Amino acid sequence: MKEFMFIIRGGEDKYSNNSPEEMQQHMEHWQQWMGGLAKSEQLIGGQPLMSEAKTLTEGGKKITDRPLAEGKELVGGYLLIKADSLDHAAQIAKDCPSFEYGCSVEVREISPME
Repeated sequence: MKEFMFIIRGGEDKYSNNSPEEMQQHMEHWQQWMGGLAKSEQLIGGQPLMSEAKTLTEGGKKITDRPLAEGKELVGGYLLIKADSLDHAAQIAKDCPSFEYGCSVEVREISPME
């Protein structure tokens, strides 16, 4: 199997307005979905990301503290999975709970280092 990364963007505006009950239900959906991926041995890992960042430019000489982009451009998290092909990985991504909040999921194959 090949390895793929799901890059999850957006949804911050919709996610932050939820009640505690809605948040709990959404987290349960995530646990069920990721549990299924783990059970089928397709899940490698993944985490949500914080919104603060440091950007290094000029060969690492310049460091800028900044909040990340808002809205649809915000990368909120990532998942690493195993799948047979890019199409297979995209099929797996279709069930991502992030779509409940208007997120997008970019699916990218990880290039093996040889």
